[in-house]
Amino acid sequence: MPLHSDWLADVRPNPYADQLSRGYRRLRFVPGLELEYREYMLRDSFELKRVALIFALLAWLAFVGVDVWMIEGPLLLIMLSIRLGVAALLLTCGRLALTRRPTQMAVPLSIACIGAMGLGAAAIIALGHRQDPFFPYEGLLLVCIAAYFLVGLRLVEAAVISFVVLLAYGLFEWLGGLAPERLFNNLLFLLAGNLIGAVGCYLLELKSREHFLVSSLLRVQADQDGLTGLSNRRSFHRELNRIWRQAQRDELSLALLLCDVDHFKAYNDRYGHQAGDRALQRVSETLQQAARRPLDMAARLGGEEFAVLLYDITPSEARQRAEALRRSLEACAIEHAGSSTASVLTISIGVCCLQPPADATVDGLFEHADRALYEAKAFGRNQVVT
Repeated sequence: MPLHSDWLADVRPNPYADQLSRGYRRLRFVPGLELEYREYMLRDSFELKRVALIFALLAWLAFVGVDVWMIEGPLLLIMLSIRLGVAALLLTCGRLALTRRPTQMAVPLSIACIGAMGLGAAAIIALGHRQDPFFPYEGLLLVCIAAYFLVGLRLVEAAVISFVVLLAYGLFEWLGGLAPERLFNNLLFLLAGNLIGAVGCYLLELKSREHFLVSSLLRVQADQDGLTGLSNRRSFHRELNRIWRQAQRDELSLALLLCDVDHFKAYNDRYGHQAGDRALQRVSETLQQAARRPLDMAARLGGEEFAVLLYDITPSEARQRAEALRRSLEACAIEHAGSSTASVLTISIGVCCLQPPADATVDGLFEHADRALYEAKAFGRNQVVT
């Protein structure tokens, strides 16, 4: 892969980094990541599908001029009927698939549209060759190229529909009695065009998957503390505001636990910064255990300061959770000879639990939790104050 292994070695383990290291030359991720990628592609290619639909409809109707110019009689009426039928299908599918927001039906309806155009074009070309052997067949290649590059389909989807159209064309021409040498020439030309389109589509999807992994990985790194893997201050405040608004709507309580590792500067001075980093990682693991529900969150605010956000919890439960955290870290028995509080590494926790009033901001939650933390540190540390 084009990404350097030494760059990935500096990244904390996560699904995106693991997939980059593992590779994806078969254009397939692990199941959970594959589903996320397909949802990403659905959103990313939505506008492309709009443009492709308009372009396809205009191009499809533009070829009516070729039909009228080269074909006459009842055969022309049949060909025009096919064109109008496909155009009506394009409009119907477009209305269903290309609403204001992407839906799961966008991909199957896109396949239906491109398939209808391909089969319709194959039928029209075969009919045209009955009256005029020079009726152009190259337009069928435009449908295949659109499937590979303009509709936003994955390689497998585009290749399957293009080769089905190619086989249908061969069958229609064979049933129509086209000379074998002409049929072979036309199929060879269309097959070569499909192979070129497939190679190009493969490279595009390869780059698309790389872009998805790298952009997702960068987003994770931007929101994650590099040392502990917890959310950083910026992402915590963003999520806190979102969850605060949700708690206001749901009329549920929210608890904020502000945590400060006791005498951590003395710990660094005595044991060194590498040992201090390992200690902070142990603290983060302990805090993460307390924030395992979907709307709970643990974060490192900076230095030895941490926060835990707990959703839909009572004040007594919040205090119990904070006490459990304090005891869990104490039970880790991380030696701290430089502490005047205890012989092991300890933590002070300030807790605020409230149901957000409709007209209040999140600042009050922080102010109360910060005041509680100040009291916990002022009255001896290694304790919980609510």
